[in-house]
Amino acid sequence: MRRALHFVFKVGDRTKTATFYRDVLGMKVLRHEEFDEGCKATCNGPYDGKWSKTMVGFGPEDNHFVAELTYNYGVGEYQLGNDFLGLTLQSSQAVSNAKRLGWPLTQVEEALYLTQAPGGYHFYLVDKEQPPKDPVQKVCLGVSDLQRSTHYWSTLLGMKVMEKNEDKKTVLMGFEDTQCKLELQEINGTVDHGTAFGRIAFSCPRDQLPDLEALMKKDNQKILTPLVSLDTPGKATVEVVILADPDSHEICFVGDEAFRQLSMVDPKGNELLDKAMADDKSNEWFAKHNRQKAAA
Repeated sequence: MRRALHFVFKVGDRTKTATFYRDVLGMKVLRHEEFDEGCKATCNGPYDGKWSKTMVGFGPEDNHFVAELTYNYGVGEYQLGNDFLGLTLQSSQAVSNAKRLGWPLTQVEEALYLTQAPGGYHFYLVDKEQPPKDPVQKVCLGVSDLQRSTHYWSTLLGMKVMEKNEDKKTVLMGFEDTQCKLELQEINGTVDHGTAFGRIAFSCPRDQLPDLEALMKKDNQKILTPLVSLDTPGKATVEVVILADPDSHEICFVGDEAFRQLSMVDPKGNELLDKAMADDKSNEWFAKHNRQKAAA
């Protein structure tokens, strides 16, 4: 079985970002990892230097769709495109948290609010009681040709089409009814990924990875990173294939068996993130030298 895992967000301000996910949305830090050099599969984007990865969600990665927050030391800002159109989750607690903390909210329809994570990423909050299962409902990506993209995601990647809305030009897809869904929305014109471009990740049985890569080669589709092993210090090594859909949305497929070991909740995750933020003196260094962090 294939399952939806996470969406990767590049963050320029780790402290404000932590406040949003922990205090506004009410997510927990599931694990935090620091790396001295760039990822072989460009998980942190096209950057070679020191970076960190923080996984946050409403519960364990085994059965929750989570956010992967990648922070490149020395990069303070990323340019948004029109590729990521929003993540929708159901939590009246998140709505009340935002109101209590003065975090900007815009009501878009009854019981639905729009808010923004630091960096400008859109989050839609359904103002209903948080369900016992995963509150994250869907991730929406912009596409230039809905028919072409639907074919790619359903025929080549095996997603089921669950809903179509011709008025809104959207298609809702997923591997299972119980998982976070992918919504594709046709936009007018080409998809611009800016420098903030993210990546959506799925898992599949390890033995499907070579077949998936072969299928993409046969169909002349883009493979950004052929099958490769990725190491995390002190944790399980995973194997991934990184693809790109017709609009160049990055897609990671990871071997499920090893990923379940890698993604186990680390009880020290919150503490490790707080320590990393306290130890990060990059803002002070740039201020002392009258310089600004790079804007990617």
